[in-house]
Amino acid sequence: MSGPIVVDSVAALRTQIRDWRREGLKVAMVPTMGALHDGHISLVRIALEKAERCVVSIFVNPAQFAPTEDLDKYPRQLARDLDRLREAGAHLAFTPTVAEMYPTGFATKISVGGPSAGLETDFRPAFFDGVATVVTKLFLQAAPDCAVFGEKDYQQLCVVRQLCRDLDLPVEIIGAPTVRDSRGLAMSSRNAYLGGAELEVARKLNAVLRQTATELASGADEASAVGEATEALVRAGFRKVDYVAAREAMTLRPWRRNRDGRLLAAAWLGTTRLIDNVEILPAPE
Repeated sequence: MSGPIVVDSVAALRTQIRDWRREGLKVAMVPTMGALHDGHISLVRIALEKAERCVVSIFVNPAQFAPTEDLDKYPRQLARDLDRLREAGAHLAFTPTVAEMYPTGFATKISVGGPSAGLETDFRPAFFDGVATVVTKLFLQAAPDCAVFGEKDYQQLCVVRQLCRDLDLPVEIIGAPTVRDSRGLAMSSRNAYLGGAELEVARKLNAVLRQTATELASGADEASAVGEATEALVRAGFRKVDYVAAREAMTLRPWRRNRDGRLLAAAWLGTTRLIDNVEILPAPE
């Protein structure tokens, strides 16, 4: 395959997808902010299993960054990303500019309640409004049959599912397992910020979460287990822990014992903020 078709306008995107529709082809979408890693490529592979055509959007969305966050330094490497998409077999890369996505006079915002409450929102209040707005635009622009999102950003996955349910968007949302390195670190574009010593510390995040999830499933007191996990992360070398929290898997409401759950965390390593999550499996009866 010579490489994906690359378009940077909504009009060109719609024209190509209209042509595919006329051929009776199903379309899957993978929304990204670029700096593609093996986790993203795993989403592309799933998309290719679900549909005959795969569209990958590459857009660093300013609406989901606070003024104090890393919008300006967020890694951008379009040529490398396109090489990776060619190798993976993606059919189209949609690479809009900020002006294309948010033209002069743009004044609309989409806010999703439910699973957006708490966790990330406690520390990044505008984040999910930005995510919901850009995802809605992408779905309206591309009209995919399905879209693939990674479980690494678990709260985001729940918010997107809620968005589609509430607005009757005819897009099947597929959650894909988190891709990790050989020592359990979740793949993330922001891992590029970490030096060697910081990577060693970062790899302890998932280990602490897995241990804590096991303890919760075995009957440990939630408040004590979460508190101990927070202390363990600080001892491991994390500068600050924003949260470690147990939630119900589908709704992100407070977790109830013997229900499928997720243990989610966000912690700072130097100036880099990492997130991760693991399952809390109900205890066997």
